[in-house]
Amino acid sequence: MDLLFLGTSAATPTRTRNVSALALLEPRGKGWFLLDCGEATQHRVMQAGLSLHELQAIFITHVHGDHCYGLPGLLASAGLQGRTRPLTLVAPAGVEAWMDATQQMSQLSLPYPLQWLPTESLGCWSSEHWLVDVTELSHRVRSFAYGFTEARPESRLDQARLLADGIARGPVWGQLKKGIDAAYEGRTLRSRDYLIFPHPPRRVVVAGDNDRPELLAAACRNAQVLVHEATFSLERPVETRFGHSAAGQVAAFADSIGLPNLVLTHFSSRFQDNPERSPGIADLRAEALQHYRGGLWLAEDLARFRLDRTGSLCRVLPAPARDPRP
Repeated sequence: MDLLFLGTSAATPTRTRNVSALALLEPRGKGWFLLDCGEATQHRVMQAGLSLHELQAIFITHVHGDHCYGLPGLLASAGLQGRTRPLTLVAPAGVEAWMDATQQMSQLSLPYPLQWLPTESLGCWSSEHWLVDVTELSHRVRSFAYGFTEARPESRLDQARLLADGIARGPVWGQLKKGIDAAYEGRTLRSRDYLIFPHPPRRVVVAGDNDRPELLAAACRNAQVLVHEATFSLERPVETRFGHSAAGQVAAFADSIGLPNLVLTHFSSRFQDNPERSPGIADLRAEALQHYRGGLWLAEDLARFRLDRTGSLCRVLPAPARDPRP
């Protein structure tokens, strides 16, 4: 399971950072999910070598432009590249209304259907590999976090129990290993009764804009990673940070719940990448380290992180770009 950052700036882009977008890559195959789609996200998608044909779903955290203004162009490009498979979009209801108006005004006709799901009433959504849940946050508009939990974590058969229950080695073992209940000599065998999970399911929580990190306490209970905005620093008065969090604020929350890994993103453009200029990204890192003892990462555009089966997060070298054409 990889997290590939496509945009890490807040509100406006900088020379090195685009506005918000994050790709979550499935552990098997080329499928991926897009979380937020700020302006020009499709350029980062091409630079990362991701295919719009393999995009499984898009999740938008809230209606502000730096999180969704890239949608019309990206969706149009997918159509021009020949996509015909339906695409799921999970987003606040206002995003669908805006896209409908944009399509009508610009006469944008897509060769594939959009399946809109309003975040406000989503509850839980599932795909082959992930279960997705929603947490409402605190911002100037309704904003949400999406929690991705591994649906089928790595497992092995409890062979000792199978033999003890008189279940002979054979095809039924393979069926149970795949997570499928099986009929055997007049009884139904439940797969979950014969599987051993050496590691807990991987879980990542990706938050939209939010000025109250504590709202994520329940969502982060079994998470190994939280991706959260750190638009400002604690040096900026709270009243001028309305709707956003400071690096130290998020770090203190993550430390209070014992979160293993924290990835900060969505930095104000006032924070420079150049370590010789101030205020800088290095200042945000230093502030967060004063409050957090876990694995701390400050995201960069096209930075890629891998969450392995044991729940350990590490940064990996960028993969060679793939031709995005089919």
